[in-house]
Amino acid sequence: MKHAAGALLSSIRLDRTLRRSVSVQLYMALRDMILSGALRAGERLPATRTLAKEVGVSRTTVIDAIDRLVAEGMLVSRIGAGTYVSETLEDQSVTAPSQGAVSAGREPRLSYVISHAQGAYAQRAWLPHKPRAFVTALPALDAFPMAHWARLSARHLRGGRGDVMGYGQPKGLAALRRAIATHLSALKGIRCDPEQVFITSGAQHAFSLIGRLLLNPGDRVWMENPGASGARNALLSEGAELVPVDVDAQGMVVSDGLAKAPHFRLAFVTPSHQQPLGHVMSLPRRLELLQAAEQAQALIIEDDYDGEFYFGNAPRPALHSIDANGRVLYVGTFSKSLFPSLRLGFVLVPERMVAAFDGIFNTWASGPSTATQAIVAEFMDEGHFATHIRLMRQLYKARYEALLEAARDLPDSIRLQETTSGFHTPAFLSAGVDEAEVVAQAAEQGVTLAPLGRYCLSPILQSGLVFGFGCAAPEDIVRGMSILRELPALR
Repeated sequence: MKHAAGALLSSIRLDRTLRRSVSVQLYMALRDMILSGALRAGERLPATRTLAKEVGVSRTTVIDAIDRLVAEGMLVSRIGAGTYVSETLEDQSVTAPSQGAVSAGREPRLSYVISHAQGAYAQRAWLPHKPRAFVTALPALDAFPMAHWARLSARHLRGGRGDVMGYGQPKGLAALRRAIATHLSALKGIRCDPEQVFITSGAQHAFSLIGRLLLNPGDRVWMENPGASGARNALLSEGAELVPVDVDAQGMVVSDGLAKAPHFRLAFVTPSHQQPLGHVMSLPRRLELLQAAEQAQALIIEDDYDGEFYFGNAPRPALHSIDANGRVLYVGTFSKSLFPSLRLGFVLVPERMVAAFDGIFNTWASGPSTATQAIVAEFMDEGHFATHIRLMRQLYKARYEALLEAARDLPDSIRLQETTSGFHTPAFLSAGVDEAEVVAQAAEQGVTLAPLGRYCLSPILQSGLVFGFGCAAPEDIVRGMSILRELPALR
């Protein structure tokens, strides 16, 4: 219906209680009417004064909304004649779906790799950022030396703008790579050149880059079962065919991997503190794995996610340190040693692979903030990192001992395992106890547990739970255990 004064638009309703300005609301309302066909191509809008009166806003607000639509080409302003819906929309079949409406169109087509990987992804719950019993993967945020960190941050941010705000070096800040190389030599017995170190946005970013560089779709990758879900999802996203390999008290069972997939391309292991069972890979098993990789001309990803935090005997050297043939890519992260929101990790690659990694970092891979890297480098160079690690070892040992003490009176249906490093340990459940039911009942009481099945690529016979103790104070650990003792699922 057309009128000399333009279309009747008094049906437009504006809500002044919203944070969105009335000008934006008016613009969106007019835009939706045009796209839905309520205002047809060639139809004239009322004069700005008329529309302002009908809608109950100022003329300036109306002019602002109309000017935006003119700039987008949806309206055309004709001097002396008024404002009209653009004729170019006449043959367009655009429609604006109503708010909350479900589109009847097809889902967007995903890549072949992702569409096939989705069914095998580990269902990872959102990692919590607030500490409580018995959250896993979260360090003791309450014990972090924030004063030192704030001082270093302020000092760096007062530096030259190019250093603070620029893109930085593709493979990572040289100072940080040097600090990491020094740290690995002292802690893990790894002799390396800083040029072998590449800075990534966390460990999962490193796994993804390794997979993209080394894997063709369908290449077989040995994965510990149970094992790390983040690495599993990253490698699936790069087209890997994952092979679940059994784990025992000595680590990955290499003979099981050879029986299932002798011609593998990659093997993923957590030898220093198996995720999630906590075993340390024995020396014979390490040598067996290196020999299998050499025979298959395969490579090994060594994920050392919490290797700094041992509180038993001195830790075994890294798998990388006994690799004589350049088969091991060592991945580390600062999410556990410092704090997760840094999104900072690294990969140490064999010398013969430096050029290949330089290629992807120089062309398309991007890492974390240069400012963050600089602060961490200074934190390490000034000795704060080493001091923090020493203190955290003592703290995690104390919290682990609190966990063991509080677990003494648990029902016989649950058996807590011992560990000598990190800040999580598993507990195994008796036959007939439903781990999912235990997790659900604990969550209702404010206690977080991870079911062992969440880490499994294929089902295992043993059911269990994973207890994190790093982020919870001893009193929270005691309270959490008292709640578990009363759970009906464990009685």
